[in-house]
Amino acid sequence: MKNIIYTVAIFAITFASCTKDFEEINTNQNAPVAVQPNLLLRQVIYDFGEQMSYEGFVAGDLLAQHRTALDFNLFDRHDLKSPQLGGNPWPIFYTNLRDNEIVLKQSRETPAFAVYEGPALILKAYMTAGLTDLFGDVPYFEAFNGIEGSVTPAYDLQEDIYQNENGILDNLDKGIAAINGYSGSIPLQGDILYDGNLQSWIQFANSLKIKYLVRISGKVDVSSQLQTIFSEGNYIKNNSENAVFDFTNSEPNSFRLAQLRIGDFNNFVLSETMEEILIDLNDDRIGSFFRPFANSTSAGFNGLINGINSSTTSIALADFSLSGTAFREDTSTLDANFMTAWETNFLLAEAAEKGFISTNSESLYNTGVAQAFEYWNTNLPATYLAGNANFNAIGKTPLEQIITQKWIASVINGYEGWIEFRRTGFPSLKNISASLNNGLIPVRMPYPPEAASLNQENYKVAETATNGNSLDVPVWWNSLP
Repeated sequence: MKNIIYTVAIFAITFASCTKDFEEINTNQNAPVAVQPNLLLRQVIYDFGEQMSYEGFVAGDLLAQHRTALDFNLFDRHDLKSPQLGGNPWPIFYTNLRDNEIVLKQSRETPAFAVYEGPALILKAYMTAGLTDLFGDVPYFEAFNGIEGSVTPAYDLQEDIYQNENGILDNLDKGIAAINGYSGSIPLQGDILYDGNLQSWIQFANSLKIKYLVRISGKVDVSSQLQTIFSEGNYIKNNSENAVFDFTNSEPNSFRLAQLRIGDFNNFVLSETMEEILIDLNDDRIGSFFRPFANSTSAGFNGLINGINSSTTSIALADFSLSGTAFREDTSTLDANFMTAWETNFLLAEAAEKGFISTNSESLYNTGVAQAFEYWNTNLPATYLAGNANFNAIGKTPLEQIITQKWIASVINGYEGWIEFRRTGFPSLKNISASLNNGLIPVRMPYPPEAASLNQENYKVAETATNGNSLDVPVWWNSLP
């Protein structure tokens, strides 16, 4: 009996010793479990901007037919379920939306962090729009909060994501209201877009509202809302007000194509579509975007049709134009682009042309063109707007001119050129050389494999709604036949 008592006592003492200060002993003091919102805000802006600019170059520009890939080009041949050098932006969106949600939560729980609420709401709207514009219906209202919420969120309809409470447009309004209502003295830190200028964030939000209202204008009457924003005039008007941050010429903040091996950079050349449009317009930006091809005897430019079968097509690199120095040797002239004055003015020009707002559409178009040339560090020739780029050029419609100019300036801007083509049909893109999508230009990005493996039950609903995760099922706002 005594032995049993001693044994129990020894176990009791041992157990007590093991649990004393257990949490403290097993906590790594060098691994923080919380982060200040200023550090997280900076991380979200930089990571999203850097990754989507790279994605824009290696994937978005291929879909938009700004450039084409010589090899490792399944994506360029429209097998979008086989990303190679890029082409899977899904985790970029969800990682940064999750981190941004932490900033938003901190801003609402800690009074000292209240200044972050408005910018976090605006960033949430911005990233969410990019996500749903690419994929269509996506997990949203139950997402980004796995610790306290669901790790298997339902897929939400795109029209709800745009229009419902806590959706894109609502969050932009709430972001503006949060900034206007902020009366504290603590400044916004970690803001690499506007260096803490909250009024600039309001301009950014209003430009985004213009963009998203125009985007859904084929489905919803947005005239009144657009006219109000235009009349109030508090949106991005000049390039000095753009929501951008600069890359540098040295690591770690140079554009990623400057950091990769030369073979990766040389894999991308001018597309035939881009070449023909720029040549037709006599557009000097071709020399900013691309280099004369090596075999040219007259500093000429030459593009290649998108989507070649690299296993059966012999290509001489020297016969085609590589990307310009801004994308490798001099990336300090390049921006990570969230929203600009030229994009805002092109959107307003479209709104005016369609009668959504009352103003002169041609004047807005001309302003947008001048700002886009300035943005790309190219002098605007005095005769440019009198030639084929004229608003009323023979054989072209004003809407075609507006969207084509926006498409040109949208190089590396995520997937914007392709999104606007899907929405408007402009500019006219070419059939690619060796399509792996039955000759059709895709109208949505496919859900990636991790969407199915990590959230199978909800994924099946979305898969069925998109005809088996097809690339050819348009998203809700796409009203083109």
